[in-house]
Amino acid sequence: MKKLIALILTLMMACTAVSFAAAEEQKTYTIGICNYVDDASLNQIIQNASERLEEIGKERGVTFVIKIENCNTDASVMQQIISNFMSDGVDLMIAVATPVALTMQGMTQDMENPIPVVFAAVSDPVGAGLVESLEKPGSNLTGTSDYLNTEAVLNLIFAVNPDAKKIALLYDPAQDASTAPINAAKAFLADRGVEVKEYTGANASEVMMAADSIVADEMDAVFTPTDNTIMSAELAIYETLAEAMIPHYCGADSFALNGAFIGYGVDYALLGRETGEMAAAVLLDGADPATLPVRTFDNGVATINTETCAALGLDLETVKKACEPYCTQIREIQTAESFE
Repeated sequence: MKKLIALILTLMMACTAVSFAAAEEQKTYTIGICNYVDDASLNQIIQNASERLEEIGKERGVTFVIKIENCNTDASVMQQIISNFMSDGVDLMIAVATPVALTMQGMTQDMENPIPVVFAAVSDPVGAGLVESLEKPGSNLTGTSDYLNTEAVLNLIFAVNPDAKKIALLYDPAQDASTAPINAAKAFLADRGVEVKEYTGANASEVMMAADSIVADEMDAVFTPTDNTIMSAELAIYETLAEAMIPHYCGADSFALNGAFIGYGVDYALLGRETGEMAAAVLLDGADPATLPVRTFDNGVATINTETCAALGLDLETVKKACEPYCTQIREIQTAESFE
């Protein structure tokens, strides 16, 4: 009898240990983050998403193990990173930028139990085919969008220089995020009757050559949407444009951080925090990506590079006053490689 009781007690203790172990496992969640390219905006998203997840983990008594990888625009590396995440059995993946989100979609959609994906900084989730609608995504993907109000950015050009007649459009045609805003820009500028010329580049060297062409053509201003290729090359071209007295207007504050005259768009730190909150909602609260609405943001923040403003021979206070009617907020920044 004593042996039987001892055996029962041993089994009970073993079951309890297993139960505690299972509970402990449920308190740890692994998240795989794949970044598209190393640039200030996307890095800011990852930093703030990670910090927000850490905060939520402490609040909820759970641990988020976050694996961060960067494919640096290489499609084969991107696929390998995602494949590794899937093999490692991550609980959720975060896709930073449209190309990563599309690849994660293609690699998970046929799974019996698809890994949930939260994307970040996807400018046009519906147009890219990632979601059925912003309100009801419809599958295992949802996330945050940095949709750009193109007209608002272009209005800043003419607010600062009402006499601008020749506008350059600088972008990478392979960037999905650039397609819609470039088309919108061409339509808007055509209605104003100004000359428009397109300049493209698929890498830093081509972007630098495009900047030289813009200078040679004596364009009055340059517009670039939320284009990661141009963003990555901004530090290499901003002085060329500024020395030629050609202001560069762009679709993100990170461009201004890297030397462009004005960056206009969403607050990427806030976008990153919201991305982290959405990931936590899926993992901790059982939110279904198929019905969790995509989060969008007010495109109302203009970031002015004060050093470039001076190099262009413009008065900062005059520029700020001209921009005020088109912005909800104006920030000042100086050139640096990354946000503090």
